[in-house]
Amino acid sequence: MVLQEAIRDLGEKVLCGGSLSEGDAVFLSEISGTGIFDLFATANKVREHFRGKKIGLCSILNAKSGACTEDCSFCAQSSKSRSQIETYPLLPADVVSQRALEAKKAGIKRFSLVTSGRKIAGKDLLSIKGMIQEVGKLGLLPCASLGLLKKEDLSLLKAAGLERYHNNLETSAGFFRQICTTHSYADKVRTIEAAKSAGLSVCSGGIFGMGETWKDRIDLVFALKKLDVDSVPINFLIPVKGTPFARRGLLHPFEALKVVSLFRLILPRKEIRICGGRVQVLGEFNSMIFLAGADGMITGNYLTTLGRSPEDDIRLIKIHGLIV
Repeated sequence: MVLQEAIRDLGEKVLCGGSLSEGDAVFLSEISGTGIFDLFATANKVREHFRGKKIGLCSILNAKSGACTEDCSFCAQSSKSRSQIETYPLLPADVVSQRALEAKKAGIKRFSLVTSGRKIAGKDLLSIKGMIQEVGKLGLLPCASLGLLKKEDLSLLKAAGLERYHNNLETSAGFFRQICTTHSYADKVRTIEAAKSAGLSVCSGGIFGMGETWKDRIDLVFALKKLDVDSVPINFLIPVKGTPFARRGLLHPFEALKVVSLFRLILPRKEIRICGGRVQVLGEFNSMIFLAGADGMITGNYLTTLGRSPEDDIRLIKIHGLIV
C-alpha cells in the first residue's frame, strides 16, 4: 500500500503540472512485482490527461538500404554487420510515391523516408527534396531520417515541405561509445539542434535492451527533455543474426513496458511512440502499450524487420476505445 501511494503521489504531481526529478525516476525504475501494474495505471492516467484518446500512426520506408559506413552495433545495415539483408541505392521517386499512397489508403497520417549511411548528400538529397514535395501533395505529413545533416540541408528540406526530422540519440551519452564509434553522441545532439533551428519538429528517442543500465535510460529521457523534442520513439532491440548484438536476449515484456511508463511520466506532454521490436519483444503484451502510457506507434514493417499490418494496429486502437 505504501508503494501504491508513492506511485500515485508522483502521478498526481505530474497531473498538477509538476516535473519528476532524476531521483523520482530512479524510484520508478526500481519498481517490481505487482507495483508495476500501479505504475502502468498511473502512466495511462497521465497519457489520457495530457494526450487524450488520439493515437498517432506513422509508416516508414527504407528508401536506401545497406552499405552503411557507420558501425552501430545494433543495426543490420552497419559496416560491422554480416546480416543477409537487401541492399539498394535510393529508390526511384515513383516507388516512393506508390508506397506513400498505400500508407494514406491504410489510414496513416505520417510517412517517413529513411536512408542508410552517415548522411544523405548531393543528388540524393535533391531527389529526396522532390520526394518530400510529392508526399506532401498526397496530404500526408512528410518526415525523414537522413543522417547527420546540417542546418542548410534541413532548411532546404523544410522549404520542400518536410514537417518532422528524426534522429535518435539511441542511448545515454555515457553508453553511446559501446554501440557506435564512427560518430558521436555530440554529433547526434548537433543534428537535433540544427533541425530545431531550421524550424522542424523533431523526433528522437532510443533503443532499449542493448546492455544499458536503468541509469542510462534515465540519462537518456532527461537528455530528451532538455532538448525538448516533440516525439519520442521507443525501440526494443531485436538481436539480428550477423550483428555484434546477435546474442543479446530480448527484454522481458514488463521491463519494456516499464520503460514506456517511465518516459511517459518524465515527458507527459510529448508523443511516446512505440517502434522497432514491438512485436518481437512484447508479443501477447503488445496490446498493453497504451495502458503503459504510449500514444503513438509505427505501423507496418520497419527497416529490415517485420512489424504489424496497419489493419491490425487500427483494430487494436479501436478495441481500447482510442482514436486514430
